[in-house]
Amino acid sequence: MALALRGCVLLKLFHFRRLLVLSSLLRRSLSRWAAGPARPGRFPCRYAVGLDRMTLTVSAATRTHARSAPPLDMSISGSIVFSSPNPKTKNKPTTSVTGLAPCSRTSPCASSPPTGRGMMEGAVLCAANHAPLTPLSFLDRSALVYPDRPAVVAAAGDAPARTWRETRARCLRLAAALAGLGVQRRHVVAVFAQNVPAMCELHFAVPMAGAVICALNSRLDAAMASVLLRHSEARVLFVDAALLGVAREALRLLSDAGATPPVVVLITELLDGCDDEGSTPSPGASAEHEYEALVSRGGPPEFAARWPADENEPIALNYTSGTTSRPKGVIYSHRGAYLNSLAAVLLNDMPSMPVYLWTVPMFHCNGWCMAWGVAAQGGTNVCLRKVTGAAIFDAVSRHGVTHMGGAPTVLGMIVHAAPEERRPLPAGRKVAVMTGGAPPPPVVLFRMEALGFLVIHSYGLTETYGPATVCTWRPEWDALPAGERAAIKARQGLHHLGLEVDVKDPATMRSVPADGATMGEVMFRGNTVMSGYYKDAAATAEALAGGWFRSGDLAVRVPGDGYVKIRDRSKDIIISGGENISTIEVEAALFAHPAVAEAAVVGRPDEHWGETPCAFVVAKKGERVEPEEVVAFCRGRLPRYMAPRTVVVVEELPKTATGKVQKFALRDKAKAMGSLSTSKL
Repeated sequence: MALALRGCVLLKLFHFRRLLVLSSLLRRSLSRWAAGPARPGRFPCRYAVGLDRMTLTVSAATRTHARSAPPLDMSISGSIVFSSPNPKTKNKPTTSVTGLAPCSRTSPCASSPPTGRGMMEGAVLCAANHAPLTPLSFLDRSALVYPDRPAVVAAAGDAPARTWRETRARCLRLAAALAGLGVQRRHVVAVFAQNVPAMCELHFAVPMAGAVICALNSRLDAAMASVLLRHSEARVLFVDAALLGVAREALRLLSDAGATPPVVVLITELLDGCDDEGSTPSPGASAEHEYEALVSRGGPPEFAARWPADENEPIALNYTSGTTSRPKGVIYSHRGAYLNSLAAVLLNDMPSMPVYLWTVPMFHCNGWCMAWGVAAQGGTNVCLRKVTGAAIFDAVSRHGVTHMGGAPTVLGMIVHAAPEERRPLPAGRKVAVMTGGAPPPPVVLFRMEALGFLVIHSYGLTETYGPATVCTWRPEWDALPAGERAAIKARQGLHHLGLEVDVKDPATMRSVPADGATMGEVMFRGNTVMSGYYKDAAATAEALAGGWFRSGDLAVRVPGDGYVKIRDRSKDIIISGGENISTIEVEAALFAHPAVAEAAVVGRPDEHWGETPCAFVVAKKGERVEPEEVVAFCRGRLPRYMAPRTVVVVEELPKTATGKVQKFALRDKAKAMGSLSTSKL
């Protein structure tokens, strides 16, 4: 054994001279590379010796002439590899040279492939052929390609639009101002605002400062807002003046809990009026800074945008809506946001220079990533604070809107708008509307089509950066009857280009057959799945177990095309007498009733059946709904066990700010009614 080891060492020393020659060659290569646009730095060498390999790494640190660019590190590695001792073969060394450089403008990142692995001889990874993916690049390009095109405008009022040139300049000044407030890389900057122009700008300005944007739900109460501010450890809080009252109370609760409150910046642009209570808050109160003053002040003239060193760095922290449990902080990366923004542009069939109406809350998955996606196409952001049917028609007519989005609730506002509230749509084309959040009833899709809107049905979650699947339309479906077309559009479809979707048995992880009957859990994997839950490693591990993100949604695969069709949330399925009842199917039957505007179904306790469907319905304006008649209507369209046995007429359904019905609140109401078998109802 000792003799063999000594022989191995002597063999390596024999070839060490070859490694020194290789060192000289690599130094010359780096010296030539560093000449010209960069000034050469030092060329340190590093040697490593293993049982079967001797490796040399020569590094160079250079600085380009661009003042805003940080130093660029580059390294080239060479190896002399020895084959395993074998008496039948000669122990011939092989020499290979591979390049390894960072995936950033600074230093190598953890995601770079190891030296020599997965790369061909002569290939290098350097600043010339690799840059971190980030949606910040969309803003830079639009400022060059569409400098004088409108970028941001208020839906109502006479305020002039800001161009892409102006928007980029404002975002850069705001980023510099944030740096002046002490904001550093990976610090969280929270925004508590509705769909105002400042929200668009902050989606670029905050990451340009190297920070992470945390757009808070504008319908949060003070208690929850304080919880999220404390959990996120936000250093700065931008507050919409219309939400100042809630923000004040949230900051008081934060201080009472012993946490350090963030620096407050007040956004005083009210756009179309007042807050939900109808009172106009006094601007400038209880804030250390005012938004426009901060933008005007900016920072040092030499400030340069802090681009991510690694595309996997966080760009956003989004808290889940809380419809099923306590909100969790979902981490988005620059890479994921870049890819999902482009996927969203494709899903929306969005050409260059679109006009996008903001009916999707920008705090929800960063507006389904369209806060960045519109910039990718040099489009116009039409900001709408209050979403109503009348406001939508007015904005579409006034600004020539080409695209918009929203939950089925938004579609309901459009189809139920009064005749005097409607305006003619742009001639010659339909307005594309992406919808998601809940499966839209086929009857609503049919009515949207009749009004001149092209509905694109998507499906996704906060953990998938928003929309992750789309019901891609096929030309052969155009000839189908209207009812069948609407039913097809109600499917969730298949995944977009950034990831893949499957419906699996959660116990065996086997894909379910495309038979339209076998239910499984919808699962995702790919480049646009979240990085994880902030400060919650256990929840992250559970959600991503088995290499797939588990959505908690139950679905089937449709025969023929394999499209995904959601049956229900696993928590929302009603089990009555051993039968699974999809609340979505019952709700679709309710929406077909001519007097029903909205409907939601949950399980109600039943001593005999376990639970039975309980429907909460909202009547259309000027219509009257009788519970007994609704039950009879549903029994004519559904198997008897699926038809609701209880119908409750309400003024409105409890919803999140994104339009999702809060079924946990309705389940509590149904539970409070008691068992149907013993109740007087």
